[in-house]
Amino acid sequence: MKVLVIGSGGREHAICWALNKSKKVDKIYCLPGNAGTKNIATNTDIDYSNFNNLEKFIKKKKIKLVIVGPEKPLVDGIVDFLEKKKIKVFGPNKYCSQLEGSKIFTKKICNKYNIPTAQFKIIKKKNELSKILDEFTLPIVVKADGLAAGKGVYICNYKKDLRIAINEIFDGKFGLTKKVLVEEYLDGEEMSFFIISDGKTFKVFGTAQDHKKVGKGDKGQNTGGMGSYSPSRLENKILEKKIIDNIIKPTLKALKDKNKKFKGFLYAGLMIVKNEPYLIEYNVRMGDPECQTILPRLKTDFFEVINSCINNNLDKIDIKWSSKKSLCIVLCSKGYPGNYKSLIHIKNLKKLFTKKNEFIFHAGTKIDNTNIISYGGRVLNFTVLSEKFKTSRDKAIKLIKKLNWKNGFFRNDIGFKVINK
Repeated sequence: MKVLVIGSGGREHAICWALNKSKKVDKIYCLPGNAGTKNIATNTDIDYSNFNNLEKFIKKKKIKLVIVGPEKPLVDGIVDFLEKKKIKVFGPNKYCSQLEGSKIFTKKICNKYNIPTAQFKIIKKKNELSKILDEFTLPIVVKADGLAAGKGVYICNYKKDLRIAINEIFDGKFGLTKKVLVEEYLDGEEMSFFIISDGKTFKVFGTAQDHKKVGKGDKGQNTGGMGSYSPSRLENKILEKKIIDNIIKPTLKALKDKNKKFKGFLYAGLMIVKNEPYLIEYNVRMGDPECQTILPRLKTDFFEVINSCINNNLDKIDIKWSSKKSLCIVLCSKGYPGNYKSLIHIKNLKKLFTKKNEFIFHAGTKIDNTNIISYGGRVLNFTVLSEKFKTSRDKAIKLIKKLNWKNGFFRNDIGFKVINK
């Protein structure tokens, strides 16, 4: 079967890699792809936001299945469009994608269906600062309502931080908005919890811990993700049951009550407080870099899992996982998440060889003549599978040091909570 993967990051490279292992996949197209996907897929540089051109390309190449990696095309309704054209596509429709596209949409569902989450307030004007301070105690969390590439969240420890956050969001830092979400701060440990659904049933698709902060010890600015590990150290059967019963099932019921079925990956960003889960946010696709951490642990044919969702028979497939520990370190361009130089040659990459259970997933890369160059803030993902998280981290760091890319930096403490303890 011919498969198209939409996206250009580390997540999409990992998806292409997993698909490439299947005997049932004859050819993979990646749109637009990166320097890594080029080795296992045919990269195609067309504008996938132009749905009509996308449809022509799919039919011309006789592609039988489309997998949508990033959130924006999902929120824009790419699934609805392709399904109307009788093209098989994996991902949630436009309505369901509001779970990620609008944090306020999700919060209203939490309110109505008693889903545990932080207390919140929706504000519509900059001058509501005094009302916020009357209702919440510092620190206070402020969020942009729409898509913000994982960066539209402020943790405000002081009144001046709160004012800056509100002003920046209303002034359009993350796009035009008329509403801002303000939340109480929950003191706990984050956890990424994934399910996969075919619209009538769902199955757990792993857990992970993402490191969003740019600095060591989870300090500094938010990023798209500096690294992750899987499974989460918090994973246990009692907690899983609470997450499913109190968060996942009520959410799917809320959609069902609107005659909507969720098909695709649903990623719950959680805060665990004394073994009690609280929903922080939803993503309607695999996380990045969590995907690069989780997929190497998957023993079942990834294509078979996706195809079972397309054919509404997920209940008939048994998803099996490796017991090994997976850890991913992201190599970034110096200056990220602020200003950074791009189009920098990544010397030695072609000479860098990986051993079994070692993977290099490309994120912000492209080909310039025969050279691989950087093309973004997060450039390469180094993932290692082993018996211990520390072993995985040590091996990933060894690979990064061997690459010795002068324009890059990384966090050498990914997984510090689970490794140091």
